[in-house]
Amino acid sequence: MSEQKKGAGFPTYKGKPLVRCGDTIYYGSMRDKYVIKMDIKSKKDVGGLQVADKVAVHLMYTDPEIRTRKQIVKSSEKDGLYLALDIADAWLTRALAP
Repeated sequence: MSEQKKGAGFPTYKGKPLVRCGDTIYYGSMRDKYVIKMDIKSKKDVGGLQVADKVAVHLMYTDPEIRTRKQIVKSSEKDGLYLALDIADAWLTRALAP
């Protein structure tokens, strides 16, 4: 049997998994200390496709012992998914740095 890769089966961005549930996207691994949660607040129609317009970005602890309100370390709102992923990668890389 072949060995499965970490995060196999999920699409990735810059080597970290992206998991979508409705209008919420999680970026990073739940095994790490931090993860990014992105909530799509509004969408716009572009060429017949629904595209994220406003996205709330949250850097969060993954520890389930911490209350939900206390898990959020940083928050921001960005125009579009590209800008949200850009800041999400920067925050997560800095937070997970040794």
